[in-house]
Amino acid sequence: MIENKNAVGKPADDFIRIQDLGSMFVPRWRWFALSLAVALSAAALYLLRTPAIYTRHAAILVKDDSKGGATSGSMGEFADFGLFKSNTNINNELLTLASPTLMTEVVKRLGLDETYTVRRGLRRVELYRSAPVAVRFCGKAERPVAFDLELTSRNDFLLSGFKVEGEETGETFSGKTGDTLRTSVGTLLIDATPYATDDFMGTSIHYGKQSVQAVTDYYTGALRAELGNEDATIINLSIDDSSVRKAEDILNTLIEVYNEYWIRDKNQIAVSTSQFIGDRLGVIENELGHVDANIAGYKSEHLLPDVQAASSLYLMQSAENKKELLALNNQLSTARYIRGELNGKGLTQLLPANSDIGNSHIESLIGEYNAQVLERNRLAANSSEKNPLVVDLTASLRNLHHTVVQSVDNLIVSLDTQLQSVRRREAATTGQLASNPDQARYLLSVERQQKVKEQLYLYLLQKREENELSQAFTAYNTRIITAPRGSLLPTAPRKFNILLAAFAVGLLLPAVLIFMKENMNTKVRGRKDLEGVTVPFIGEIPLFVRRQKKWFGKAPETNTIVVKEGSRDIINEAFRVLRTNLEFMTDKGGRSNVIVFTSFNPGSGKSFLAMNISVSLAIKGKKVLVVDGDLRHASASAYIGSPKVGLSDYLNGRVAHLDNIIVKDPERKLPDVLPVGTIPPNPTELLFDERLRQVIDTVRMQYDYVLIDCPPVELVADTQIIEQLADRTVFVVRAGLLERSMLAELENIYSEKKYKNMSMILNATIGGGGRYGYSYGYRYGYHYGYGYRYGSN
Repeated sequence: MIENKNAVGKPADDFIRIQDLGSMFVPRWRWFALSLAVALSAAALYLLRTPAIYTRHAAILVKDDSKGGATSGSMGEFADFGLFKSNTNINNELLTLASPTLMTEVVKRLGLDETYTVRRGLRRVELYRSAPVAVRFCGKAERPVAFDLELTSRNDFLLSGFKVEGEETGETFSGKTGDTLRTSVGTLLIDATPYATDDFMGTSIHYGKQSVQAVTDYYTGALRAELGNEDATIINLSIDDSSVRKAEDILNTLIEVYNEYWIRDKNQIAVSTSQFIGDRLGVIENELGHVDANIAGYKSEHLLPDVQAASSLYLMQSAENKKELLALNNQLSTARYIRGELNGKGLTQLLPANSDIGNSHIESLIGEYNAQVLERNRLAANSSEKNPLVVDLTASLRNLHHTVVQSVDNLIVSLDTQLQSVRRREAATTGQLASNPDQARYLLSVERQQKVKEQLYLYLLQKREENELSQAFTAYNTRIITAPRGSLLPTAPRKFNILLAAFAVGLLLPAVLIFMKENMNTKVRGRKDLEGVTVPFIGEIPLFVRRQKKWFGKAPETNTIVVKEGSRDIINEAFRVLRTNLEFMTDKGGRSNVIVFTSFNPGSGKSFLAMNISVSLAIKGKKVLVVDGDLRHASASAYIGSPKVGLSDYLNGRVAHLDNIIVKDPERKLPDVLPVGTIPPNPTELLFDERLRQVIDTVRMQYDYVLIDCPPVELVADTQIIEQLADRTVFVVRAGLLERSMLAELENIYSEKKYKNMSMILNATIGGGGRYGYSYGYRYGYHYGYGYRYGSN
């Protein structure tokens, strides 16, 4: 609910009801029909002119080395040098696939910057890789060019309509296929293709060549690359194009170019690595030669034998001594541990077996001892300690325990003796190594450098071979999961959606325009706009228009008497209600009543109402006279053919008797009419004449009702003059014509009693006088000229 305030300060209800919308839209159904026809025609034309667009999809799997792929498994032995050690970022690969760099290469390989099209019906169809001719530039074409090519025969052609960068050059050429032509954009070579059939003879083929950058930007924007899943490394590619084959070729070529670029990037790393390895090999080889020469010169200068062999021998002896010392120490520690166990454990406890004591005899004794302990414990558990067998086994265990203890003690003594001997031998070897420390230390230092450089040299040789292998066996980074494919039905334009949208727009556009127009209208719209006005309301007359058959716009109206005796249509019923209300408001004393009809605006329908109300009263048997008081326009006089003699002639004195100018109906079915007659140049001065009062007084006595059609009150003073002689004033408000702001002025006129017994009629409503029950722009066959005529006096 939206509330506003009308002209007289009371709130007006602006709630829009369904019937209100119907009253706005139904009378204008022709506009809806026209809008629907235009919208559907535009949609049909668009569908006929727009080529069908097909969508092709492809899916590729990007291998992620960080998750363990074929590369990391087969080439893992190279990882220590940094080869094949790349963690693929799927988001980076996604951006790479959608980059203009790859698409530029695709455009160049497929020649997408060149198009051949022919007209089929209302649309142009591209001849992708099926054109009957091929245009080649002898040189590089720098500027966009377009022209029409027509095959006049299998070998002859005609070129016309040259455009360079969108500007026509006016050039025209003819020639044979295989010829070269010199044009403003360069030298062209026109060749025939296997598709040059008779079907293309006489057909105009439009050739266009655009810049590679512009085409790249277009297809980069058309390409869609999306991740199939957040946890997967599958990328979905799709593209729309009018040619199915072109769309599939673009996706296939894009994947191919991506793989080639990926391998090229990987090989660039390998090439750089190979160069680095080669440089380092040269440096190390040079250093290794210097070290060898230094060792040979030192030995020759100091007459040294093979110090390396001697040192190696001493070192080997030292190593053996240390190894033997380590073994003897381990055996001695084990023997002492077992000796401690023998002292600490009773006859019922087992000794540690497999102790690597290094003496098989002792190990066998321990094994025998443990077996007897187990047997003795088993018998004791099943019988008692006093069992003879248990007693015998206990005695045997004591003897065996003593034997083991003696054997372990003997082993400990033997091991101590061996350790002392090995230590003496190690001391002798160390002394021999220290006999010539300076020469040995120098030679050892130099030879150590030699070994390090030799190892590095061999390592780099191996990596160089591995690097060469990596270049030869680099695998693609992707695997095609779904080859380019798609539906055979076009994805655009969607005919049903477009027609449905056109239908909706066809209905919505006029509805919105009408609704906006009605809501922005400031005119009186219906009975509800008059609810705040206190002027007595005596009736509402619906709009009546008798027009010729015309779809849009209104044909000129004619002066019409719509009230018919016995008629029961809406407008006749409205006039009957108005007649009844008028009878209730007039004098009941039997004297005639003089009623003035006026309004604020020209064209409010005063003459129409006066004539038809008079007819309605006449049908009821009343004697009625209609006086045309509009001396400037004579609208009411037009209903009886606008006689040449009338009220103005009587007021001027040119006519002596009033009865001579009153027009009467011979059949007595219509009211009498007092026409204007001659249109005077001074209407106001004539009305001030005393003869007007005489006229009113005379007809007041002769007729039951005298209805006077007066001009609008805001334009001239004629109405105020006539109203002083009348008994009642009826103010006509026409829906769709009077500004709502004027209702306040109407209320002021009524409250100040400027006119006698003032009442109000609402004219020309539609839809029963609802919220939007009005229309404007209608006329009853007359158009006031007050704009230039009433201003003359």
